[in-house]
Amino acid sequence: MTTFLAPRDIARIVAAHGLPVVLNRLAAAIETDFRRWPEFDKVPRVAAHSREGVIELMPVADRTHYSFKYVNGHPGNGAHGLPTVMAFGVLADVATGAPLLLSELTLTTALRTAATSLMAARVLARPVTQGQTRTMALIGNGAQAEFQALAFHHGLGVRELRLFDVDPAATAKLVRNLRAVPGLALTVCASTAEAVRGAHIVTTITADKRNAVIIEPGMLEPGMHLNAVGGDCPGKTELHPGVLEAASVFVEYEPQTRIEGDLQQMPADFAVTELWRVLTGQASGRQRADEITVFDSVGFALEDFSALRLVQQLAAELGLGAPLELIPALADPKDLFSQLQLREQPERLVLQAA
Repeated sequence: MTTFLAPRDIARIVAAHGLPVVLNRLAAAIETDFRRWPEFDKVPRVAAHSREGVIELMPVADRTHYSFKYVNGHPGNGAHGLPTVMAFGVLADVATGAPLLLSELTLTTALRTAATSLMAARVLARPVTQGQTRTMALIGNGAQAEFQALAFHHGLGVRELRLFDVDPAATAKLVRNLRAVPGLALTVCASTAEAVRGAHIVTTITADKRNAVIIEPGMLEPGMHLNAVGGDCPGKTELHPGVLEAASVFVEYEPQTRIEGDLQQMPADFAVTELWRVLTGQASGRQRADEITVFDSVGFALEDFSALRLVQQLAAELGLGAPLELIPALADPKDLFSQLQLREQPERLVLQAA
């Protein structure tokens, strides 16, 4: 049997352990897998683009496990009562091909995206001096904003969030969800420029599928770290090219980011560093306190691989998940045809007789 994890199972995992613990364990799991980057069979995700959005498949494998994620991105889905991003994923055994786990990944993607941002910021954001309050501007206050905010609050000590969204209702929702978080101050700003002023970290997580300029070179300040999350498909950007030119740029998987990230605006020879090289000591991260760093984050399949393995473990510990008969159970593995010769259940026969 394949184990199935529904959104309520992920919510129960978070309730049992607490969100800070789950985010930190996700960040640790992703970092562990990034440190063994060469062991994985990797390809850029396969995308089907339409005028309304994109549907993608994201596969990756090591010698023991294979995973893939189905995920969409449709900015207009709110009009249909649907999330912008919806996802599910499979974790399979490489030795047999048997699907071990089928899991929701809509909630889990938000968690792992925030955990990946946290992992990157720990090696790229500048340290704060003693007594200094670490601040983060959060541009785009939609479905994933709370996850990013809480990851940076609990995992990196952010004490002030400076918020802006072109939709005031999104910001109001974010304030409503976070206003009771101890030790976290929320400042609603009237513009992106106001929000980023004085911020140590700037997280952009906007949804519109277009080439947008959310952050301009004139908004940059020495030592700023930009966590650019929203530019994640062709034709969708958030940073002015001059921002990238002024910064040291770090990416997950360069062949994918050159297609989908803010990096798509730059020449093919524009220099970037894959994050796994920093984590393993093969490349430098931040080198100066006044250096501007950019994590051009588009999301990569290895992060979902790590998340699927972790939720599988945590669910098993808590006795969560339902058995799912996804693959036929065969007495004779060569006799697949026998599955079409099922006898009717006795209760059905009784109903028919009545």
